[in-house]
Amino acid sequence: MRSTKGHLDLMNINCFGDLVNLNFLLVSSITGWALAQIIKTFIHLIMARRFVAERLVGGGGMPSSHSATVCALTTATYLQYGYNSFEFAIATVFALVVMYDAIGVRQETGKQSIFLNEIRQVISDMGSGLKSPEDKLREFIGHTPLQVLMGGILGILISLFYYFTFCGNA
Repeated sequence: MRSTKGHLDLMNINCFGDLVNLNFLLVSSITGWALAQIIKTFIHLIMARRFVAERLVGGGGMPSSHSATVCALTTATYLQYGYNSFEFAIATVFALVVMYDAIGVRQETGKQSIFLNEIRQVISDMGSGLKSPEDKLREFIGHTPLQVLMGGILGILISLFYYFTFCGNA
């Protein structure tokens, strides 16, 4: 897939396995995010009994797409570079910061959004309504520890699957 000069030869990518081998870390990470978003949308569809397209790209909910993405990246980095590489160290610290933020700061922001939306509803009911429906604050922002854990497990499993399916024999 690389030419003799070291440049990528994109014309010789024949299958998805070639793409995974081309950039295992990136493909694992993007797949972690995408699969988590699809699962999140499906869970929301079952629980709310209605399809909400925003769930395909929105934050919050089960499983955490943030955790799936960074855990897929960290696992792929470990598999490609080893546990004592600087790449793995950077990916691990990055993953810990993202998951801490998803549980802590972002979850608290979501709780505050719910509270502020309730206050706005009370004011609206008294005759001083919102300017538009877009003024409502987003409430699906953060994650519970279980959502982060499930996203992390999903990301790890995706990287392991890709590695052993496409990269393990290389």
